[in-house]
Amino acid sequence: MKDANIRGNFRGAGWSFPPTFDIGNGQLQLVHDEVNVNQSIDIILSTFRGERSLLPDFGSDLNTYLFKNIDETVKGEIAYSVKQNLLDNEPRIDVNNVTVNIEGDTELTVMVTIAYTIRSTNSRHNHVFPLSIKEGTNLSPHYRG
Repeated sequence: MKDANIRGNFRGAGWSFPPTFDIGNGQLQLVHDEVNVNQSIDIILSTFRGERSLLPDFGSDLNTYLFKNIDETVKGEIAYSVKQNLLDNEPRIDVNNVTVNIEGDTELTVMVTIAYTIRSTNSRHNHVFPLSIKEGTNLSPHYRG
């Protein structure tokens, strides 16, 4: 019976990200199930590989795609990178599909849609991760400052 409880909670609970506290009792708020998995995916994809000195292989290499012109080849590279990074860092899920789409005409944001299955429940979910390609600027492409 104890084993079943451990397997049933494999999806887990963890600190909310960013960490927040309950105003009433001051307790750290926890997230569970799919919310915990989705926040874990966000943390993995937004952490640069090598950024955590004690876990140098944790994270992703999506920062290498910043400021690149996005064509079909780069979209494929991003999708492959996301799938590999999640395979290496998130053991609770199987990644079924990753699609990469440019949002809007300005090509400022690439939306990465991840279809995954939680292994312990065999339930399918989708998660969207916005990847800013041309961060830190709202300048017109015709700006000559």
